[in-house]
Amino acid sequence: MSVSRDDFSIAFRSALLQRGGAQKFSVLSLIFLALIIFFLDVYGVKFTKPVRSFLNDVVYRVTFLASTPTRFLPQVGKDISSFFNVKEENERLKLELEKFKLLELNVEFLTDENKNLQKILETEYFNKNLSNIILAKVLVDKNSPFLKSIIINKGTRAGILKGMPVTKDNYLVGRVVETNYLSSRVLLLNDLNSRIPVTLNEGAQAILSGSGTNNPILEYLPEDYEIIEDINVFASGKDGIFTSGTPIGVTNTDGTVDLFIDPNQLSFVTVNLNVQYKGKL
Repeated sequence: MSVSRDDFSIAFRSALLQRGGAQKFSVLSLIFLALIIFFLDVYGVKFTKPVRSFLNDVVYRVTFLASTPTRFLPQVGKDISSFFNVKEENERLKLELEKFKLLELNVEFLTDENKNLQKILETEYFNKNLSNIILAKVLVDKNSPFLKSIIINKGTRAGILKGMPVTKDNYLVGRVVETNYLSSRVLLLNDLNSRIPVTLNEGAQAILSGSGTNNPILEYLPEDYEIIEDINVFASGKDGIFTSGTPIGVTNTDGTVDLFIDPNQLSFVTVNLNVQYKGKL
């Protein structure tokens, strides 16, 4: 036989190492090839060198094909496993990134809050009246289309009483209208129920009435008074609640007032414990 037994032996061993369809294909191919060679040899067919070379190549190719799945499947398995591991790692890194983003936002929020506190503590008014000023954090903003109030985290336990004025950065914000042991409600200047006497820097007296918007309205001005822009408005102190001269805002030509403090942007406020209003709120 022109093809050596060793070659067939190697080819058969490689085929038997396969599983399933690959094993059947390899074994059947080798048996078929062996039968062809056997019958050719029985009938005395002489193999020329090119024919022997061709048969050897066939056996070698079958051997290669038989061993290919064994050599490549482990690598394919590794590649698939590596793919899922990379995907899992990618998801984990995404979660870590989201955590860092959230942490960064928390740090940014606390930094801004700290700046607001520092600004309040550095005001001359706060330092001069430190023993009589309570710093409070806004817990709830109870704004509605017309009712404007906030809930702060200080109450009667801290010495807060109804009627006490509330400020931010020395500017008037409103007054305490309801107290609890650990919290209080503050009626803001732009609430429809807010009415306070004010004076303009030209000496005119008026009532600042809440409008339900960010701009309260000046009422009961002198008949001959002509309103112009950017006239400073202060609390007159005639109501016995607000300290005379506490700044509030500036006028517009339509009689409204731009408040120095945006009532929608309150995070911390101060309450003056010196003022205790005895009248009806």
